[in-house]
Amino acid sequence: MAGKLRHALRGGSGYRAPVPQSARSWLTPVAWVAGVSAVLLLLLPVGFPNYDTIYALLWGREMADGLSPDMAAPLAPTPHPLAELFGLLATPLGDGAIEATMVVAYLSLGLVGYLVYRLGALWFDRPVGAVAALIVLTRAPYLSNGLRAYVDLPYIALCLGALLIETRRPRSGWPVLALLALAGLLRPEAWLFSIAYLAYLLLAPPQASASADAGGSSTVSSGQPGPGEERRAPLDRADTQIAGLIRPAIGRARGALLSPQGAAFTALALAAPILWALFDWVTAGSPTYSFTGTRETVDELARQTGPVDLILYGPRRLGEVLQWPGMVGALGGVALGFAFLRRRSTIGVAAAALALAAFAVLASAGLAILPRYTMLAAAVLAIFAALALLGWRLLEAGHPWRRAWQAFAALVVLMFLAWGPNQYDLVRRVDVDLTNQGRIEGDLTDLAETGAFAEPLCGPIAVPNHRAVPRLAFNLDVRPTQMVSAGEQGPPGHGYYLEPASPFVIHNFILDPGDPTQLNLTVPPDFREVARNDSWILYRRC
Repeated sequence: MAGKLRHALRGGSGYRAPVPQSARSWLTPVAWVAGVSAVLLLLLPVGFPNYDTIYALLWGREMADGLSPDMAAPLAPTPHPLAELFGLLATPLGDGAIEATMVVAYLSLGLVGYLVYRLGALWFDRPVGAVAALIVLTRAPYLSNGLRAYVDLPYIALCLGALLIETRRPRSGWPVLALLALAGLLRPEAWLFSIAYLAYLLLAPPQASASADAGGSSTVSSGQPGPGEERRAPLDRADTQIAGLIRPAIGRARGALLSPQGAAFTALALAAPILWALFDWVTAGSPTYSFTGTRETVDELARQTGPVDLILYGPRRLGEVLQWPGMVGALGGVALGFAFLRRRSTIGVAAAALALAAFAVLASAGLAILPRYTMLAAAVLAIFAALALLGWRLLEAGHPWRRAWQAFAALVVLMFLAWGPNQYDLVRRVDVDLTNQGRIEGDLTDLAETGAFAEPLCGPIAVPNHRAVPRLAFNLDVRPTQMVSAGEQGPPGHGYYLEPASPFVIHNFILDPGDPTQLNLTVPPDFREVARNDSWILYRRC
């Protein structure tokens, strides 16, 4: 009997081979991301691609058809090459590209939560990581922008993935640069991250030499004159110290740049801006189209931008993401972590500072100051907000600051509890807005599928505002420039006229608070109704 049991355990039907370590390392994050995404889908089931992302799918389909993307429509968004590539690859799915986009959106949001957890666990411990992920996944801007399939969530996931690789293996090199290059095809801030990381790789001294310098007793490092040396003024000694640091760094950088590995790293760091410029040149005729077009849109929508607005509104936009408890917790967590857990905190503080600096540079250069552009920095700062709550556990029992840290943690907990009802209202508003706007978007798709739009079109399609342009163009497989915004350009003499069916649609179908168009217009004469549903009425004059 014992022999049969041993046989079953070793090679019989009851034997189960152990899961390899490499497979376990992938199964855990996959299960984590899938589980979080499933919970989000259960709690917030109505997601839809936003205006910019629908344009990316539309432009990708036009490229798949051998056409140049139609970027001439008024208020066309900024192209993002990686998003357009996704649209091109999703073209064979037809209308299923929308569903594929939403799968990526839910998974990206779950992946951001997982990466925040992993970074918090590696820098500090697992409870800190878990609380940080909970903070991120309950902030309204992450949910709102993520479930509208903005490119910002995949971008944040790529940047956090690069940070995770660097945390696990410092000076990793090409894997970090590769992820940042992909991120740089979604948001230009990643270009600055790539350049900063390249400088770190080329200028930072090797570990061995750094250790030797730290333990040495050279004249430069100690600041004391050696035997026979003339005593120098403090300012002269400081100049000597700086020169002693800069000259070797420049020499290392020169040597690294001339090496094959350094050249490859440099090419990888510069790949994203070069590819983006080439994309703009080929598709729009100007290598700077994305930058100039974005600035024009910022001006037209009257958004805050520039260094003055950055000072006035930048902290407020970050606060809209983290909210007051998160901001206070993050500030305290950075200060306490850097004071008492410096080795653990340094990479996170550097990452948050770099993300905020990149946001400041682009805002000062004329790009909009929006909350979603601060979400990468907020994701890192959420880890420090969690550290403010739990970091006292990482100090020794008799540490003189342990009690003070506990008191600060209690204050932050009280702030989160007091802010709880408001936070619930913010998340509930996200759910209500997604539901309302998703219903209107769905009714627009249903209207396009009724056959009321004759083929070929007998004239331009007049829509109430710009927001309807990419969705109708995608559903009808027409170019965006075949649409006109009736609120801005006036109704056409013939063709089609789309009218909101109720004040509910007028209130919920706004592209942007600065959009110059109006939705409550009168139907032009001689146009007759050909189709309607709960949200839209279509008129035609052919």
